[in-house]
Amino acid sequence: PDDICKLLREVHSVAVVGLSPNASRPSFRVAQALQGFGYRILPVRPLVAEVLGEKAYPDLESLPEVPDIVDVFRASEHVPAIVESCIRLGIKNLWLQDGVVHEAAALRAQQAGITVVMDRCMFRDYVQLCNA
Repeated sequence: PDDICKLLREVHSVAVVGLSPNASRPSFRVAQALQGFGYRILPVRPLVAEVLGEKAYPDLESLPEVPDIVDVFRASEHVPAIVESCIRLGIKNLWLQDGVVHEAAALRAQQAGITVVMDRCMFRDYVQLCNA
């Protein structure tokens, strides 16, 4: 818990992969809450112009800057490709939301020096562990 809180206090920009423009979806609600906590949200979702007032990008490679952390709201089978993008781009932190589990990809990311948090909710951990 202390390591997770430390990570959440150190990051400022969050690329949210799979961020839905639908306000009823968990990705939207989590990103909106993180935005409210002061994080800069970088939506990563093809075919969408913007989400939460931020320009959306089709993939991590299209982002205008390297985010502090990538928060993944995609099915587990998409994680290996996301990990490869993170490695190529030099992204240092990867967060896989509740239910997103891919042990092999997480190990690959860790071996490349990426800090990985898997099967946890960034919003819930921020509130519960960092006394928001």
